[in-house]
Amino acid sequence: MARPAPCPSTLGVILAGGSGRRMGGIDKPLLKLGGESLLLRIAQRLHSQCNGLILNANGDPARFESLGLTIVSDSVPGHPGPLAGILTALEWATEHCPAVEWVVSVSGDTPFLPNDLVKRLHLARQSAETLLACAASDGNLHPTVGLWSVSLKRDLRQALTHEGLRSVRDWASRHGMARASWACEPLDPFFNINTPDDFAAAKALLEKFPEELSSMRQSSPDSLK
Repeated sequence: MARPAPCPSTLGVILAGGSGRRMGGIDKPLLKLGGESLLLRIAQRLHSQCNGLILNANGDPARFESLGLTIVSDSVPGHPGPLAGILTALEWATEHCPAVEWVVSVSGDTPFLPNDLVKRLHLARQSAETLLACAASDGNLHPTVGLWSVSLKRDLRQALTHEGLRSVRDWASRHGMARASWACEPLDPFFNINTPDDFAAAKALLEKFPEELSSMRQSSPDSLK
């Protein structure tokens, strides 16, 4: 079997454009878990897997400036959801990182991301010969955690602005979505925090598996400390 090619240059984007209605309208990525914000935990896991990292967030960018990430608001109006964040990253990469042909997106409420995320997403799309791949765990698809070819930006803008499409899953399925699957033991790496109960569960997981979660961390640059 031929050895898979190394991962091509990939830009990472953390999607933090949601309103957090089920958490009382607060910025979920700024919630503190084990003394660190969810956003910091996510950035620490992702930065070493990518050739650059940006944050998609709407509203006043000052609330996120402490991390030192480039903050990019939606490139389409109306806050149409995570598809807009993915499109924004694809278009930002074209303008600012023309050598980058791939973007990996993650949700701003998933603090336990795996350290092999980008590698395995690339392997999945290479094996399936597709232009995108999404993460899955325990049989559940996580469409906002995905790898996207920058070449899809025009198709995605058309779907968002002219068709009114809002579902990441529906749009990804149009392009032969590949899946990269992870086990859920000792915990689901794509556990996401939507409600106060979820936040309490995340705290319990951190207390129960401190060594496992510590080993998942990567060193981070000064701007992410």
